[in-house]
Amino acid sequence: MTLKQTILTLVLLLSTPKQIEAQDVPYHLDNEAVYDFVDELANIGAIDVNSVVKPYSRMQIANFLKEAEQFKALTQRQKREIVFYLKDFNKELLTGKDFQKRFDLFYYSDSIFKFSVNPILGVQGFSNGNSFDYHRWGGGEFFAYIGKHFAFYGSLRDNHESSPLGGRQYLTKHRGAIYKGDTEETDYSEARGGMTFTWRWLDIGLVKDHYTYGNGYSEPNILSAHTPSFAHISLKLTPAKWFEFNYSHGWLVSEVIDSSRSYQYYDGTREVYANKFIASNMFTFVPWKRLRLSIGNSIVYGDVNVNPAFFIPFMFYKSVDHTYNSGSNDVGHNAQMYFDVSSRQIRFLHLYATIFIDEISTIRMFDKEAQSNYVSCKAGARLSGLIPNTSITIEYTQAKPMVYQHIIPSTTYESNGYTLGHYLKDNSDELFLSVRYKPIRGLDLQLNYTSARRGKNYQKIIIDDDLADNPEINPDEPRWGLPFMNEVRYSKQQWQFKAKYQIINDGYIFFEYENNSVKGADKDIYTPPFYLEGDNILSFGINYGF
Repeated sequence: MTLKQTILTLVLLLSTPKQIEAQDVPYHLDNEAVYDFVDELANIGAIDVNSVVKPYSRMQIANFLKEAEQFKALTQRQKREIVFYLKDFNKELLTGKDFQKRFDLFYYSDSIFKFSVNPILGVQGFSNGNSFDYHRWGGGEFFAYIGKHFAFYGSLRDNHESSPLGGRQYLTKHRGAIYKGDTEETDYSEARGGMTFTWRWLDIGLVKDHYTYGNGYSEPNILSAHTPSFAHISLKLTPAKWFEFNYSHGWLVSEVIDSSRSYQYYDGTREVYANKFIASNMFTFVPWKRLRLSIGNSIVYGDVNVNPAFFIPFMFYKSVDHTYNSGSNDVGHNAQMYFDVSSRQIRFLHLYATIFIDEISTIRMFDKEAQSNYVSCKAGARLSGLIPNTSITIEYTQAKPMVYQHIIPSTTYESNGYTLGHYLKDNSDELFLSVRYKPIRGLDLQLNYTSARRGKNYQKIIIDDDLADNPEINPDEPRWGLPFMNEVRYSKQQWQFKAKYQIINDGYIFFEYENNSVKGADKDIYTPPFYLEGDNILSFGINYGF
């Protein structure tokens, strides 16, 4: 056999249909219907899934669907959902077009190369009884696999809102965006993509995309993907069934001007932002089937160049930071710890809890005047399938004062000014109740109730140096002993009904109704103007792709 024949044989062996089982293209969180269906399958016992870290890859979802096909207790609607979704995800499992395939603008597949291209189109209208606003978006996306181990993908969407429906100052679940200019008609774009390499128990990628840490159905309170997407290196290790490890190092956007690097040019000033990074990890252990215990930590560091110590995935970063800052907060950076427990051991029931620790002192923990318990906690339960095709959720989240905050602007738990944590930020709580019913394949009906509150923004008081006029804060130790929610500055009671129907894969029509009661001294600060003009909001729309 010649050298050329040998190389060709190896390529074909690595690229045969039986071998194409490891490529890794992240499936974006915005396609919430697919994620909810995977969660439903896990809760009824059809599959076993680690839901503490998302997104899942397309290959993971494909394998979930194939595994669930063998589960004998599926409803007719669930069986039809699996057949429907495999029209898309069989691309990962099969070569060529020898299966019932969804509509694609372009799709190519052979023994070595797979390539898919689709448009992204959508429009949603909003009426509050006094005015009408809309959001439209358009763009395109692609993904590709080369051989067994390598994949790459990309997407671009351009957005237009007739008036701002989100923004970094607002307490909404609207995903973070960088708006162009200051006009009332507002535009922004989002580019995502990356490349990944997968080999057996190893997944590594360089991507610009969203990802989350922490279980939850309203919004995670560790890493929530509330910010615009940012570039990061991702690492995932699955060397044993009882252990999974995830790591990320990201390049955040500080929006803090570095005056030492900014300079004058002939027509103005070239402003340069201070460097800002995040390193985070999550260790997940499976002591018993369907029970997952996760522990991790992260650090946001800035004003310096990339520190190779934070590229070591398995480190406790707060201790590493002590090596470099000599124990001084003025020199050091912003570290966090977190814990998550998820149990699906009781069929139909998902129980979960998360603790995010920004700062805590065991010595002063129980001293009301001196505690620094900067902690966010979440606990919840979802019952899926006990009543056929129905899920019921109850979830409570509480964030103590100063959690997610930091006194050094370049090391805040933010990117582009949007919090990396829960959308309500610190000194807040949220009760979320939901009933979800799927009577037929593709039709999704939801009734949600949300009670959200936020108290004083103590960080703003400190930054404004307004301590002298606030006797509740000790000027000597202004960050300690802060009471939780002693004054409700913002509250929102929301009833929400959602109905959507997936006509074809990734193609939806949808309708939503909201009744909002927003109160408090800071309601104008935290609420987009459109939502202050009326308590009853009707919206409807259509989209293809995300």
